Amino acid sequence: MRQVSETIPEELAPRVEAAVAWFNSVPESDGEAFKATGILDADEALSGSDELQLILCGGDRCEQHSFCVTGTPDAWSVEFAGRTFGQPSDKPQADLDPPPGARLDWLDNALMQHAFVVLLFYRGFW
Repeated sequence: MRQVSETIPEELAPRVEAAVAWFNSVPESDGEAFKATGILDADEALSGSDELQLILCGGDRCEQHSFCVTGTPDAWSVEFAGRTFGQPSDKPQADLDPPPGARLDWLDNALMQHAFVVLLFYRGFW
């Protein structure tokens, strides 16, 4: 079973920051500023894998993406894992809710803009 953690291990922080910065610069981010709110299977990345599976949240959406991050802290090379840039993935989006707190600010911001907010939960999705 996949392990989801909202804490990024310190050893992976430079690679995660490089992946997030790269993702924020590609068209798939739609101009939103994403941040990493979780990591899947951090043990695999810590054991030497170049692949990082991150949960990124920005604007009003959270997504899971896999990145291949190689190189050194001075010159990271980042790309989507398992596909070339611009190609849609043949795998469906992972059915993962982001870790707790990822949308904490969203509700406060929505309540400041509207008299009330209706939240709809459907089969574990929000």
